[in-house]
Amino acid sequence: MSRFSLIYLCIFSFVISILSFFNIIYSNYFNLYLNIDSYVYSLIISFLFSLIFLLIKKNQEYKISIYEKIITVFLGYIILPFFIAIPYYFSIFNITFINAYFEAVSGFTSTGFSIFENIKHLDESLILWRSTSQWIGGLYFLFSIILLIDIFDVNLKKPLTTLLSFNTSETLKQSAKIFILYTFLTFGIFLILNIFNIRSFNSFNLAMTIISSGGFLPTNSLDIILNSKTKAIVLSFLMLVSFFSLFLSYNLFTFKKKNLSFFQEDFYLLIYLCIVVLLFFFLFNNSNSFGETFLSIISSISNIGISLKGSYQNSSFIFLILTIIGGSFFSTSSGIRVVKIYSLFKFSINELASHAKPLNVYVNKLEFSGSKLETIDINKYFISVLIFIFSLLMLSSLLTISGIDLESAFKLAILTLMNTVNSSIHGLNDFNFNELQYFTKYFLVIFMIIGRVELLTLLIILKKFLFKN
Repeated sequence: MSRFSLIYLCIFSFVISILSFFNIIYSNYFNLYLNIDSYVYSLIISFLFSLIFLLIKKNQEYKISIYEKIITVFLGYIILPFFIAIPYYFSIFNITFINAYFEAVSGFTSTGFSIFENIKHLDESLILWRSTSQWIGGLYFLFSIILLIDIFDVNLKKPLTTLLSFNTSETLKQSAKIFILYTFLTFGIFLILNIFNIRSFNSFNLAMTIISSGGFLPTNSLDIILNSKTKAIVLSFLMLVSFFSLFLSYNLFTFKKKNLSFFQEDFYLLIYLCIVVLLFFFLFNNSNSFGETFLSIISSISNIGISLKGSYQNSSFIFLILTIIGGSFFSTSSGIRVVKIYSLFKFSINELASHAKPLNVYVNKLEFSGSKLETIDINKYFISVLIFIFSLLMLSSLLTISGIDLESAFKLAILTLMNTVNSSIHGLNDFNFNELQYFTKYFLVIFMIIGRVELLTLLIILKKFLFKN
């Protein structure tokens, strides 16, 4: 591990210790003493490890390699959930280590799978900790995108330079900018939900869930919180924050017109959203109200996955497709991403047209950035889709072997790789993760992490060790 990796892990370990301290303060203020010792353990352990990461002497390379960046991100997804798992493991609920780690990874990857069948049995401080794990996980994901942008999409890096610097010396400053924006949006969502008379505790937890594209709820059902159509529609629009680019909000609030060219992707995403909503209501009419259906659509495309109770048997496959597509590249949502699907579709059409009319010239231009798509970029997108299909088949097979029926295994595999919570819109709202076999939980943990950073990064690491050139 380089000095950069240690500092990277040190920062997030320290953030976890700060959040543990906040939970101690919250527990003391509201006399919630049941699990307060567990947050003390989390505070001490995460703080000690942050000091260890900071004090280890390592020579810093002048230029950090892409392999070093990938390893750093993966280590974070493996190590940091151990600190998050501490309050679960040392709580009064006698949670096993694998269950505690499963819950922590599910939160940190913003997936939302939970081993808790009844949230009513949990004290508010532990519910808050669940939402907190998603909040810091969403922040970590944004940092990871910026760190690994050269792997994911070089084309989108150019317009982003108007907002961020990718100079290693500017890393701390840029991280602070993302942190402030992320925190500002969280409190903005919290205030809006409060305005519409949603309980402050529920509003705060939902704000952390929405901004991180997570799926943990402060109650057993969303229907308890959203007791009116107005609240459902308001929450739906707020979930769009994790669908569009995070920097779109920054641009809107600061009125930086010079950066508007960067948000062409979000313009196309808006068109895509409108088309999806119109087609859904015209082709897939059901007994649910407009508010319920609209919330389900927005929740699916933003990879949050939460929904109101309703009948979605005829449209669950459509919601899964929307989940696979995902949202903006610079959002906390997962999915294959609209930009990749659009690029592959345009490239395929141009290739067919060029074979039909060889004398014509067809330019593969990415409208989002104005840059020309190179063959290497298309190959990268194509490999990403193939890797997703391969991962889906592998995880589905493993889940089927563990005793889960084929349909549920296939749906669960999609939601795992897309880091989306199971709910009624997917037909898995009653799925019991606590009763799964140990090795099944470990498989889900591995693939939740893979789904967040993409298997492509693992292949790059394997290439490094298997091939010298």
